[in-house]
Amino acid sequence: MNRLIAVTGGTKGIGRAVIEKFAANGFDIATCARHENDLQELKAAVETTYPGTTVHVRLGDMSDKDQVKAFCTFVQQLDRPLDVLVNNAGYFIPGDIATEPEGTLESMIHANLYSAYRTTRGLIQDMKRNRQGHIFNICSVASIKAYPNGGSYAISKFALLGFTKCLREEMKPHNIRVTAIIPGATRTASWDGTDLPDERFMKVEDVAETVYGAYALSHRSVVEEIVIRPVLGDL
Repeated sequence: MNRLIAVTGGTKGIGRAVIEKFAANGFDIATCARHENDLQELKAAVETTYPGTTVHVRLGDMSDKDQVKAFCTFVQQLDRPLDVLVNNAGYFIPGDIATEPEGTLESMIHANLYSAYRTTRGLIQDMKRNRQGHIFNICSVASIKAYPNGGSYAISKFALLGFTKCLREEMKPHNIRVTAIIPGATRTASWDGTDLPDERFMKVEDVAETVYGAYALSHRSVVEEIVIRPVLGDL
């Protein structure tokens, strides 16, 4: 039987690249996203490209507590060990703390922090019972570097890195690996409309390769944090 990876927000960008990388290496997939058409396109494309892979999809907005719970139940009902969890769901809106719209911080915290916190809580008990698994949180250079116009996005990503650090310490006795992936500017839909050339950005495939490379180490080792930046530096 194939191993199983769960990826939140898996239809685009880094999430999709991670799914394709793990599918190429013999994994079945469980994923969620907010648009049914995108999920069905992903399922058809991945299962066609990798005939031995099954993609289990669930409609869900991971900023909503009840929908996170429903996704976790969906994964658990597959009734098989979860080998890898990638908390990828989230979004970016630039803004200044003093002037961004009211409610921006709350929406960013729900999408970028609570989604990972609640998904992890919903799925980690089985990992603990099995004494195996690897959790990746897709953070950001905004998790380690404050910058103008970062606003609530940077606040939420700093918090996500803090959550990852705490989780790493708690999971040591349970033999569960925890990794913070900290990418710089990556060419995803968040950058649609930019005048900058694609060559100025990292490729989503490079982030996916990094995730898989950290996973593929022996279980005696863990990459706790890894920072990946464009070769010309941050934007």
